[in-house]
Amino acid sequence: MIHSLIDHTLLLPTATEEQITTLCNEAMEHSFFSVCVNPTHIATCAELLKGSNVKVCTVIGFPLGANTTAVKVFETINAIENGADEIDMVINVGATLDGKWSEVEKEIAAIKTACQGRLLKVIFETCLLTNEQIGKLCEISKQAGADFVKTSTGFSTGGATEEHIELMRTSVGSEMGVKASGGVRTQAIAQTMIEAGASRIGTSAGVSIVNGTEAKSVY
Repeated sequence: MIHSLIDHTLLLPTATEEQITTLCNEAMEHSFFSVCVNPTHIATCAELLKGSNVKVCTVIGFPLGANTTAVKVFETINAIENGADEIDMVINVGATLDGKWSEVEKEIAAIKTACQGRLLKVIFETCLLTNEQIGKLCEISKQAGADFVKTSTGFSTGGATEEHIELMRTSVGSEMGVKASGGVRTQAIAQTMIEAGASRIGTSAGVSIVNGTEAKSVY
């Protein structure tokens, strides 16, 4: 069922406590896999979701990925202390475009260590990369111990595409997860991404997706 693959997402800087509460209530009502929120909301979500099966996911180095590794590591540790179950980190896009693969891999590995056993997803921002770069990122993410590769932040020039999901699934094989995020607004699009190889869907339109209706989504 699609609902069990959805990370119910609210990453707008304008998100209020009331909206976060609604997000958590919707996630429990529809049995979504997780809520995905900015770090400032982790503790609230952890408290609201206590006793439920819904996990708390957060984002690190979001949305640009341009923080130093030390800052991302600290942010990860702090997120876990506040109750995060899963970590979605943004890669250093500039380093990727420069072909500094060792630097990018070391950062992913450092954050995986900081996760202390929690699941780590690596956000690529595929709209800014070539297919060759996406394939290479899949390779080093796997080598660094990441659990998932993920298309997008939802805050750049494009989101998930069927082509990129297929490429990422082929590159990581069956051992890792692939998360489609960015622009997944309808049940039909979500199903297309799943058929292409996605094992998780990041979207702010989760309720509309499970209800089979269309909704505007910024993520």
